Amino acid sequence: MVDVDDVETLPRQLWLIGGTQESRQLAAALAAAQIPHVITVVTPEAAGLYAPSPWCQVQVGAIDPEALTHFFTTYNIAAVLDASHPFAVEISQTAIAACTHHPLPYLRYERPQATPPPDAPGVNTALVQTIASYDEILTDAVLAGERVLLTLGSRYLYRFQPWHNRASLFARILPTFTALRAALAAGFDPTRLIALRPPISIELESALWQQWQITQVITKASGAPGGEAVKRSLAQQLGIRLWILARPDLAYPCQTEDLQTAIAFCHQQLGQNQPK
Repeated sequence: MVDVDDVETLPRQLWLIGGTQESRQLAAALAAAQIPHVITVVTPEAAGLYAPSPWCQVQVGAIDPEALTHFFTTYNIAAVLDASHPFAVEISQTAIAACTHHPLPYLRYERPQATPPPDAPGVNTALVQTIASYDEILTDAVLAGERVLLTLGSRYLYRFQPWHNRASLFARILPTFTALRAALAAGFDPTRLIALRPPISIELESALWQQWQITQVITKASGAPGGEAVKRSLAQQLGIRLWILARPDLAYPCQTEDLQTAIAFCHQQLGQNQPK
């Protein structure tokens, strides 16, 4: 942590809310553009996403909303670029509220939604279903007697704990101690877990589904970085039902899906001229 007495010597910096593959791309672009920035991530494993740079500091740990004023002052934050996961709504809501209160410019960098393939001969549209909440799938009609692969993230696995005696549940998690502890705490047998970090090739995804004889897959609308398009395609190839949890409906005050737009925002807010 930076000493408060040194704040006046710090350059104006950007707060990059990280932990995603997109935030790693943004951090690399910010470092290349020599834009000072502080990245926040929740776990030590996520900190390993970012290459060391004199233009970047990485802070590990959950953000306490009550401590944000001190955080902004300590790091001389001039603007916020939110590249958190689409389902990490708590940190986005906290950042939006803090930027409104102080006030500070805020931009949400949102990974693009996966585009469903167009209807074509042989495509079974009933195989892929979008759902708005877990209540739609935590039912006997969906889970009972099925071999279900969950690629929802380890923090949501606890919802399925009561179903271990009614379904064969498998999960793909990130290769971190945090994810493994959460999966085991939710009652998952170690033999029904696989730890891989996306993106995952369609060949590997297919092999996993077939090795475990999966009949249902439950995932999130995580876009290309989360392999949503691969899962959609594979569901059609193998005739396996795919349930996709829709992204939370959060009204961002300003957002973009374009990397260059995000970088231009950073240059503008920090008073720098963008390189030609």
